[in-house]
Amino acid sequence: MNGFHDAANSIATVVSTGVLKPHQAVIFAAFFNFLAIAIFHLSVAATVGKGIVDPNTIDLHVIFGALVGAITWNVITWYYGIPSSSSHALIGGLVGATIPKAGFAGLVWSGILKTVAFIVISPWLGFLFGSLMMLAVFWLCRGQTPSRTDRWFRRLQLISAGAYSLGHGGNDSQKTIGIIWLMLIITGYIDAAATAPPYWVILTCYFAIAFGTMFGGWRIVRTMGQKLTKLKPVGGFCAETGGAITLFLASSFGIPVSTTHTIAGAIVGVGSTQRASAVRWGIASNIIWAWIFTIPATAIMAALVYYLSLLLF
Repeated sequence: MNGFHDAANSIATVVSTGVLKPHQAVIFAAFFNFLAIAIFHLSVAATVGKGIVDPNTIDLHVIFGALVGAITWNVITWYYGIPSSSSHALIGGLVGATIPKAGFAGLVWSGILKTVAFIVISPWLGFLFGSLMMLAVFWLCRGQTPSRTDRWFRRLQLISAGAYSLGHGGNDSQKTIGIIWLMLIITGYIDAAATAPPYWVILTCYFAIAFGTMFGGWRIVRTMGQKLTKLKPVGGFCAETGGAITLFLASSFGIPVSTTHTIAGAIVGVGSTQRASAVRWGIASNIIWAWIFTIPATAIMAALVYYLSLLLF
């Protein structure tokens, strides 16, 4: 579901600029999602598995509530074409299901505050890097004809799209790795001091996000690639490169950021360098409201599912 919902983050720009056809784009993105398994350390997985809630205070009812709450929110936002964050839906679900079980003492506030801070920081970093890339390209290509520039950036956008899909796979797949790692700890299958989960967990989660990406959440692709601002290959390259830089930095520090927030910020950054009216600010404001509501909405749903789980099982 994470790959399906967030496929738009990897493919929206490369599809909307016409560099790749939709079916080519999802296969391309899925390949790089999976390739990230060979590149990124499990820093983000460790944050989600041990740095959001205390493994000693929760049980499988909490995990069930967190996952169902996050998946429900993803289905709702996908249906309405709203690019919300799967990452923060998962974090909100964990927090919401933990509080009924263990109270606020079950939360690891340092990890939560770091994650919440990057709700604001990651789109601004995407905005900054995307706009700086666009300004740099304007300066470097100032003597070139539009057709020549377009031809070059159609090729270069394949590199930037691959880089962003790598960052997407490396950050987002690790959140699910962290959840399964947490389940294995609380059920006693592995020791809490273990520095990594079993390799089958890592392999399956990277495969799952790539598999989900191949189905593509097309409703969100239209919002990100067409409604937010009109992108050309040069803009797509700058947005993807700016977003990829942000994701690579966050993953290296073990911060579970939102790939949705990051690419949306980068797209707005690219659009705003042309003129303010190039960005559809009404659409942007709707996206921001979805970001604000994601954690509390999933927390409430996860808490309700937690209580339902206790009744049923």
